[in-house]
Amino acid sequence: MAAGQRKFLIVGIDYFTKWVEAVPLAKITEENATEFLRQGIVCRFGIPEVVVTDNGTQFTGKRFTKYCRDLRIKLVHTSVAHPQANGQVEVTNRTLLHGLKTRLEDVGGSWTEELPSVLWSYRTTAREPTRETPFNLFFGAEAVVPVEMGMPSLQIECFDPATNERRLRKSLDLLSEV
Repeated sequence: MAAGQRKFLIVGIDYFTKWVEAVPLAKITEENATEFLRQGIVCRFGIPEVVVTDNGTQFTGKRFTKYCRDLRIKLVHTSVAHPQANGQVEVTNRTLLHGLKTRLEDVGGSWTEELPSVLWSYRTTAREPTRETPFNLFFGAEAVVPVEMGMPSLQIECFDPATNERRLRKSLDLLSEV
């Protein structure tokens, strides 16, 4: 699908960390809403306890609701007539839209090509409610941003691949089996 055919953005937000996932789409259908939840959320981060959506047909149809029910995800709908009922999403959508407009004014190009940069910026900027970056809350460490690669930092200077691998293996051993 050509980038020009993508007019919509489906967005998922973790309410605690403020981590955002977003995918550009030509249409937001029940099928691709379900795939976004499956591929973009469940397969990457695990099964959420609750999913809050508006009550558009893409989120109230049989396939989407069955997928949520099968995974025991509580599905909560807000009113289309009152989108402010899901204020965090509205604020985040405005922030992403502003970021996309700014990037397009600065560098031009297609909004779908600029989306990863806007998401990176959002994820590595401290949010007001937490005073932390979504990246830090999600991964437990601050991101090493490209401008820091040539500069010494504690995170870069103390990185040891063998220690990192040992810690990752220990973390995996502590995970309970499903």
